[in-house]
Amino acid sequence: MKVLVTGGGGFLGFHIVKQLIERGETVTVIGRHHYPHVARLGATSIVADIRNYASIESHFKETEEVFHTAATADIWGDWQKFYDINFVGTKNVVDACLAHGIKRLIHTSSPSVVFDGKSQKNLDESTPYASKWLAHYPRSKMLAEKYVLEHNSPQLQTVALRPHLIWGPGDPHIFPRLISKAKKGQLAIVGDGQNEVDIIYVENAAKGHLQAAEALKNTGAPAGKTYFLGQSAPVKIWDFITEVLKRENVAAVNKRIPFRFTYALAVILEWTHKLFRIKSEPRMTRFLACQLSQSHYYNHKRAKDDFGYDPKISVEEGLDRIYADQNP
Repeated sequence: MKVLVTGGGGFLGFHIVKQLIERGETVTVIGRHHYPHVARLGATSIVADIRNYASIESHFKETEEVFHTAATADIWGDWQKFYDINFVGTKNVVDACLAHGIKRLIHTSSPSVVFDGKSQKNLDESTPYASKWLAHYPRSKMLAEKYVLEHNSPQLQTVALRPHLIWGPGDPHIFPRLISKAKKGQLAIVGDGQNEVDIIYVENAAKGHLQAAEALKNTGAPAGKTYFLGQSAPVKIWDFITEVLKRENVAAVNKRIPFRFTYALAVILEWTHKLFRIKSEPRMTRFLACQLSQSHYYNHKRAKDDFGYDPKISVEEGLDRIYADQNP
């Protein structure tokens, strides 16, 4: 089977490509660059811009299944960038699928599309989209997810998956950011430090995508639906961060900052950056303050029921794999 993966050179996309290749599929990757590590797996690496329909359309020819992981996941920046990449890019992918009669589209969304800044505990997929947006990323991902689901049909079956805080070997975002800030003394516990959060090991996230695709093909059960994906249980995020820092031989975080103070500081920093047109990300944003201090974990029963989602690699095993890779 011929499969196309957008963003296949990225963290999650690469692991989806790897698992598809191991299963014997013929894989083409569309990304911003040529990715030698993807080519070494045996996939075809195409340089194209998902913001430009003409740039990507021809590469969808004779494809049966598409995994759309390409996105910008920053928490700060101009709205136009998020809109163009996350929404317009997704629209172009959907339209190319329709133009070429592709049967299945598996879209990587985010739980942040329902996150409104307050604690969310064990919520399921009936949870409505957020009514206020603390960052451009979740708003743009909401628009993209809605477009994907609105175009589900017997001709093009679509599904939107919401993996939360993907981590693992080669993680380019979460671990490097945390470790860097901790080493500089810029990391502090926001709130009481007891908040629980969904996380997901990258191989579990990739496997969930393949399982959803297989169920679309065999039963059609996931068609037109959204699914939260995470580990078997949430973690106390500050306990998890402490364990990561311990394995990095970095001192544990002891500083504590009240949430209200942090949120107020974030408001000031955001307005300062906007007023003076500072391009760099503020050291604290409202979205980050809420993510660090509030609980946000979700129910995975629908994924288990509809396509057998079962995160085989535990948090402990995942951490062991990371540090075994770094310290062979």
